[in-house]
Amino acid sequence: MFRRFALALTILLAATSCTNKNLKLPPETLFKQGEKLYAKEKYDAAAEKWQKAKDTTTSPLLKTAVELKLADALYHDEKYIEATAEYESFRKLHPKNPKAPYALYMMGLSNFAQSDKIDIDQTPVSNAATHFETFLQEYPNSDLTKQVRDKLAECRTRQAAYEIYVGKFYYRTDQYQAAIGRFQEALEKYPGTPPLDEALFLLGNTYLRSGDAAKAKESLSRLVTEFPKSKYVNDAKKLLSRNS
Repeated sequence: MFRRFALALTILLAATSCTNKNLKLPPETLFKQGEKLYAKEKYDAAAEKWQKAKDTTTSPLLKTAVELKLADALYHDEKYIEATAEYESFRKLHPKNPKAPYALYMMGLSNFAQSDKIDIDQTPVSNAATHFETFLQEYPNSDLTKQVRDKLAECRTRQAAYEIYVGKFYYRTDQYQAAIGRFQEALEKYPGTPPLDEALFLLGNTYLRSGDAAKAKESLSRLVTEFPKSKYVNDAKKLLSRNS
């Protein structure tokens, strides 16, 4: 009799344990669990908790808070495409929210982080620049304005460097007109960026190889005048004296 009772009790406890495991936690509890995981830099687990809280809460206030936290967790977990989508959704749903500028800034950072090498598609960098430009137009007096300006400058430097990178390929393969187009693109679209002394030097060289000495002199002279401390200046002067 006792054995039967003990067996029944064991079965009941096991069933209760399984039931408890399957109980849905309240969104508020999931939210707090996510915060603890996020503080421990367990971003993937935090995102999972916050996604569940977002899907189950009926509180507009909690849902708004968790939407942005979910985006942050995805960003720090290096899931940049998913993070961008969450930040964009937040901005669309809450355009007047005080955190809307932050969401736009993070959209830019999420795109910028997707393209960290010069030899891959630079579309995310272009998208990041667009987001940062939009930010400066919409929120010129934000506390984030300086950071946005700095990141926009990084975007433009990288875009200029990419044009030069592609131009070098055309230069090496004797496709001089295509190379000239890329170097000019860097100079015209991204003025004031650090790689432009190299662009002028390469442009001058390319004009020389294509047989246009006048334009070569113009580019090399501009390099000497505008970038007197450039590492390309001495070589530019040699080319100018050699072709004067």
